[in-house]
Amino acid sequence: MLDKKKSIINVTVAIAFKVILLILTLFTRRFLIKYVGNDANGVFSLFTSIIGFLSIADLGIGTAITFSLYKPIVENDTYKVAALYKLFIRVYRIIGIVVFVFGICVVPFVPYLAKDYSADFNLYYTFLLMLVSIVITYSFSAKSSIINAYKNNYVTTTIHSIALIVEGVCQLILLYFFKSFELYLICKIASGLIEWILTNIYFYSHHRKIMEINGKLDEITKREVISKTKAMFMHKIGALLVNTSDSIIISAFISVVILGKYSNYTTIVIAMNGIISLLFTPLTSIIGHLCVSSDRTNKMKYFNFFYCTNFIVGVLFYLGYYAIIDDLITICFGNNLELDRQVSMVITINYFIQYMRQTVLTFRDATGTFYNDRYKPLVEGVFNIILSILLVKKVGIVGVILATIITNIFICHIVEPYVLFKDGFGIKPKKYYFFNYTSILIFIILLFTIHYMHIDGYNIWIRILINGSISICISLIPAVLVYSINKSFRYEINKIFCRLMSMLKH
Repeated sequence: MLDKKKSIINVTVAIAFKVILLILTLFTRRFLIKYVGNDANGVFSLFTSIIGFLSIADLGIGTAITFSLYKPIVENDTYKVAALYKLFIRVYRIIGIVVFVFGICVVPFVPYLAKDYSADFNLYYTFLLMLVSIVITYSFSAKSSIINAYKNNYVTTTIHSIALIVEGVCQLILLYFFKSFELYLICKIASGLIEWILTNIYFYSHHRKIMEINGKLDEITKREVISKTKAMFMHKIGALLVNTSDSIIISAFISVVILGKYSNYTTIVIAMNGIISLLFTPLTSIIGHLCVSSDRTNKMKYFNFFYCTNFIVGVLFYLGYYAIIDDLITICFGNNLELDRQVSMVITINYFIQYMRQTVLTFRDATGTFYNDRYKPLVEGVFNIILSILLVKKVGIVGVILATIITNIFICHIVEPYVLFKDGFGIKPKKYYFFNYTSILIFIILLFTIHYMHIDGYNIWIRILINGSISICISLIPAVLVYSINKSFRYEINKIFCRLMSMLKH
């Protein structure tokens, strides 16, 4: 049975902070463009992507060990939890050192990846500042993972969000008065130190017993962690090759200025995606506990409910995103930063298709079946890079995004559900394939409907109101369809509605 109280707390806290941080991120991005320039915006996105590649040293050890924690926590085996924590500490210490060393090696090549760069700040120095801010996070990653494994995601979310809020406020003040990209990045270092201190304070006060026990892992657990780590290493490579290569290819083959404009669109869509995915992400540890103690019928019931909810919410948000994004870019970041409408469309389709993997990936991590499709990410990553380079030369930035769409549709959306259903649920995914691809097709049809109904002219705020309202009305269509067709989903929704009505009466 799901721990409903912690589920509600985790999701509520995560969404509340995500909304606050989204607003703050938009302001800091606007100030960065206004006071330092769009070049700095593009360079920051490039740095983020490069650091993403360096973090491959993580090897996926976090997910692997966190999964291994679910069973001993359920069985109240504190000795084994302590042993896994000790392993966490040792591994993350090594990872931090490896990332830093690799980062130093990359420094001389950074200017070659920033095509048409013309800002007056030092690329080498600013990249080093960014590198330090990332390395700091490895000093408290082990403790955060333990806290999350105990289903207290709201604690780490609160700590992380407080640090980011302090970072954002300081960035706004320093950008306004000093117009310095260097100080902007130093704020990230300060944020990491704040998060490190707060995480340690909480961990020492609530999990001191784990630190005092001198646990030692048995051979079976060691082999399990090693096998899961190898699998997550593959997934890490694939995710990095797909998700970070786009920005690097755009910067190297087109220009850092175009990357800056593109990053404005992705900043908003990633923040929005982060908000709606929080309906599921904080539940990973709770679903992990469920999968340890539940039968297939119960697992499938929750999977079906999460998937349908995911689809309905995704359609609502992504249709809304496409309807107002160009005007929103102008309001948030300034004039003359919009991309062509076709770019907005492929960005929307790309992120919706990636978002529709959310339920499968959440259950995959919770059930530990990420080992079974460990070779998929390598194929996915290599295919995406080759296709991106071929298409960027023919159709520019649209080609890079199309490569990611094709990769997701023909590799990820086939392999990931197959492995989860076969090894996690013990059934074939034929019905899921039909429903999933039908859902994506419905979204694309509705997206084109929004495109041809789009209203131009008028005041920018009136346009947002009209186009946003149209997208909301159209997004009700799939919600009604799912509720009408899917009996299991309808039953769960009716049950939730009845409980809410009962609470209101009392």
